[in-house]
Amino acid sequence: MKRIKIALFMVAALIAATQVTTAQAVRHSHIGETVTSSDGKVTIKCIGKKQNFDYRDTATRDEDIYSPKSVNFHPDGTRYYVNSLEGCKTVVYDMKTNKKIKVINHEFQSGQGPLWAAPSGVYQFTHYTDGATRAFSGKPVESTFSHGGRYLWVPYYRRTFDINAQDPSAVAVIDTRTDSIVRMMETGPLPKMIMASHDSKIVAVSHWGNNTVGFIDVTGEDPTKWHHLPYTVIDKELNLHYSLTSSVNRDSNSGLMLRGTVFSPDDRYLFVGCMGGGGVAVIDMKNNREYLGKLDGIGNARHLIIKNNYLYASCNSAGLVCRQPLDTILAAIEKRSDKKIPVGKWETCKVGGGARTIEASPSGKYIFAACNSASALYVVDTSTMTSIAEITVDSYPVGLHISSDGKFVVVTSQGRQGRGGNAVNLYEVDYAEKEVSTDPAPVYVSPDSIAAKEKAEAAQASTCSFDCKSYAWWIGGGIVLLLLVLLLVKKSRKK
Repeated sequence: MKRIKIALFMVAALIAATQVTTAQAVRHSHIGETVTSSDGKVTIKCIGKKQNFDYRDTATRDEDIYSPKSVNFHPDGTRYYVNSLEGCKTVVYDMKTNKKIKVINHEFQSGQGPLWAAPSGVYQFTHYTDGATRAFSGKPVESTFSHGGRYLWVPYYRRTFDINAQDPSAVAVIDTRTDSIVRMMETGPLPKMIMASHDSKIVAVSHWGNNTVGFIDVTGEDPTKWHHLPYTVIDKELNLHYSLTSSVNRDSNSGLMLRGTVFSPDDRYLFVGCMGGGGVAVIDMKNNREYLGKLDGIGNARHLIIKNNYLYASCNSAGLVCRQPLDTILAAIEKRSDKKIPVGKWETCKVGGGARTIEASPSGKYIFAACNSASALYVVDTSTMTSIAEITVDSYPVGLHISSDGKFVVVTSQGRQGRGGNAVNLYEVDYAEKEVSTDPAPVYVSPDSIAAKEKAEAAQASTCSFDCKSYAWWIGGGIVLLLLVLLLVKKSRKK
């Protein structure tokens, strides 16, 4: 009997181990794989990829893809930018050809110099007293566009010498006309999400490292005039005192673990997801960036977007896409008390495990979700809040972005514990019903148009200068002539 029990135990253990292995098996996407939604209205096809795990596949091999964290389509649809976290690079690809056109390296000999804004005094080096002068590489995390797409903001998870991300990190500002870094600015410790206000006057940075949200005044298009504003503390600022010689897991030792960040459509409020403490923090941008409290009823909120008067959130551990009407939220903010903003039950949709980045189609009819542990891209029908399709993505996806016309989705797979990842998947999306954007048309001027505009303005300034000089000569000459006539008349009268 004892032997039978032991045998049964061993069989059970073997089955459990097999299930775990199967559940965690590394998956890979395949170009040409196509999936149609259960209602037949959405078709997704894998049309390309970049990978850094198979040396034999030279067609898709790209050694600049090393732990890709996030991706962003440029507003004009001509290219997309991939942040290669461990590679310390931002890689730029042409949308038409899917070929690499630029690699932006985040390597610096010092934290000072012509590119750098003057020290703000807002963020201080307390562990590395020479931190501002140290050479480092930056690990790019997320990114956002400002000024109609002219600038791309890329914060660094940490400076490479700061092994536990406890001193100021930095953010690079890339001018998309040349795809080169034109400004460097400080941030707080371990920045992750970054978002520009709709009017391109404020850039907000959520600091995963210490429960704070930073702000930069970016009014105007001259980067030399941008400056830091005081940061906002969510509940309590953390005191960071980690080792300088051995690393700790900062992904799980960071308080509220602030992540998803989005402005309300009128830029009045900033919403910030709290992955570690539950809820969504609310900051009043019109009242000195005051922290008002948290929306309740939601936990582990990772990524936030606003679409068609709904605030959507991905709930990572539960594998959910959740939403709450914006009108309900605004009403609750007005009635808040003691940092609590009750909004009631959130509407939810179950997707794959590890729901990370989410994005909406132009019409808002569909939400696309990159699901990390499921190694899949999911599609949610927002009219019913049900999952209607999923397609394989290289393990383990984290970042996702959709083109402004909704026709393409790019997903980045970072990997986990040295397994999977190091891949970027490109999908084409076909809709049975035409997608019409519900967002205001972006105010964007292409690099060529900007150059033409600047040339025209320079010519106009030159013409104006010439004309003004001409007018000045004519007016001056006229005055002299008038004086001479008056003088002659006066002499004539005397005679």
